[in-house]
Amino acid sequence: QLQLVESGGGLVQPGGSLRLSCAASGFTLGAYTVGWFRQAPGKEREGVSCISRSASSTYYADSVKGRFTISRDNAKNTVYLQMDSLKPEDTAVYYCAAQPLATVQSMCVLHGGDYWGQGTQVTVSS
Repeated sequence: QLQLVESGGGLVQPGGSLRLSCAASGFTLGAYTVGWFRQAPGKEREGVSCISRSASSTYYADSVKGRFTISRDNAKNTVYLQMDSLKPEDTAVYYCAAQPLATVQSMCVLHGGDYWGQGTQVTVSS
């Protein structure tokens, strides 16, 4: 059974940090482009960051550039999103997704993923 499981969300004060993890089971995540997406209440889903299979290419939405860092450990079948300098507008449910044949930009901007996790809530509030 193909499964993606996100973890690491929570409540954090503005300016704080969180590290999200996306762990895959039932398939080899290293064969997929992986992305983090978010959706806040009343807003459309946004591609936050995507990473290529070898980690040679990454994409970041303008809203998170310089604050978020995506990485992957293919040996652990896991992708991470380090989120620093968090702002209240980063509050959303964060989802990871995997797509076997996609550039980082096409996945984050256009297509999303073939497989999705259940999401983890990130709340930035004082």
